[in-house]
Amino acid sequence: MLPTVFPDPYVLGRALAAMVADGLEEAAREGRPYVLGCPGGRSARTTYRALADEVARRGLDLRPLTVAMMDEYVVEGAVPGEFRPVDHRLPHSCLRFGREEITGPLNTAAGKGRSIEPDRLWVPDPSDPESYDKRLADLGGIDLFILATGAGDGHVAFNAPGTPAGTRTHVARLAEQTRRDNLVTFPTFDGLDDVPLHGVTVGVGTIREQSRRTVLVAHGPDKAAAANRLAAAVSYEPDWPATVLSDCARPDLFLDASAAHAL
Repeated sequence: MLPTVFPDPYVLGRALAAMVADGLEEAAREGRPYVLGCPGGRSARTTYRALADEVARRGLDLRPLTVAMMDEYVVEGAVPGEFRPVDHRLPHSCLRFGREEITGPLNTAAGKGRSIEPDRLWVPDPSDPESYDKRLADLGGIDLFILATGAGDGHVAFNAPGTPAGTRTHVARLAEQTRRDNLVTFPTFDGLDDVPLHGVTVGVGTIREQSRRTVLVAHGPDKAAAANRLAAAVSYEPDWPATVLSDCARPDLFLDASAAHAL
């Protein structure tokens, strides 16, 4: 895959935000909903901030927008094998991230009467993971899915190395390397023992089948090895789940110069 290389994460974020804003305008002209698939964490932060600027500049109406988060940390309940989401007030909660770092700033930029409806920020339900795929399909799929990759093991969402290609939304046990990567993503964790052992996540098959367009973003020198692996992939490789990008509709790989320096 031929990547698009940007000077820094901020230029990358502005380019991807403009792509999302173009899609929102097109959906508005056609009178249909627009679904944006979103990761939590650091990789897409510059995109989310730039998207708020685009919303304000273009005067976009966000009422047709659904923000579909790709995963959420979960903890085991009183009954073994049953899971519930972590407290949404915790810094590492993906729902908290969605509210405070995606929909909140977007709604402020859009203004009163043009904001995202409160029930249009979605996270998978660990008590019924499979329903997430159906909800997405009922809206026509994901117009654009922003992906990120783990630096150490190529996880995408909480899909660990070895995840089968057809996996749908499910509760997954987090690989140790994924949990170590998440110590960087959420510095508020007080060591590895503080990182949850499980998460509910869209599956590799969910990403491939539900996305109309997919953009994987990677920036920083710590993502250089991941960038090399993704640029060389021609199809899904289970030992590096982020390579699902190769099998997605209209895939793009967006890198900054520091992530692309070894290509």
